[in-house]
Amino acid sequence: MLTLRKASDRFHTQIDWLDSWHSFSFGEHHDPRHMGFGPLRVINDDRITGGGGFPTHGHRDMEIITIVLTGVLEHKDSLGNGSRIRPGDVQKMSAGLGILHSEFNANADIPVHLLQIWITPSVMGIAPSYQQIHFDADRLQNKFCLIASHSGAEESVLLHQDARILMADIATGETLHYRPEKGRKAWVQLAGGNIEVNQIALNEGDGLAVEQEMALAFCASAQSKVLLFDLDG
Repeated sequence: MLTLRKASDRFHTQIDWLDSWHSFSFGEHHDPRHMGFGPLRVINDDRITGGGGFPTHGHRDMEIITIVLTGVLEHKDSLGNGSRIRPGDVQKMSAGLGILHSEFNANADIPVHLLQIWITPSVMGIAPSYQQIHFDADRLQNKFCLIASHSGAEESVLLHQDARILMADIATGETLHYRPEKGRKAWVQLAGGNIEVNQIALNEGDGLAVEQEMALAFCASAQSKVLLFDLDG
């Protein structure tokens, strides 16, 4: 079963420095029909204007993954980490017992576009931790690259949940295939471009819930960036 969630159907928050689209209920936006998908709780599609950002705030018991699509995001946290996140980087915080952090556009006049993903962990109250790994473009070109996993396999960031996040840059006219294991489900998020998944068309920002499907075919009609969440059913 495939269920399309159009980009325009997402929840929307807009303030002077932030334009954010939420695939699932978030903040003041609440809809019991869209509270997440399995352990996948949040996908926020954020655009932050030059110099804007989130001042220091806290999180607990959540796996938080940040993927910058364009621009540069500056990060600081209560563990003493300070970094800049650029396209190709995958940053993960395990908030655990509690972590404070801030996120700001590192450029005064260039917007930053990012996806922030929250995954509910399978274990609560762990010590907070931080990772940031860069994935070269050739690892994603026309193939799915594992960027986050419960095992940390293939140099992916480590998740405290039975979940795998894969990412691919698919060239126009190319097709990728993926076979979910029996009993698992998946979420597809199109970060850019145009694709068909099992003949269902997705445009930038669209999401697709996948349940009880034996095989998936991703056919790109334009250069496309795809995130695939392989989740415990």
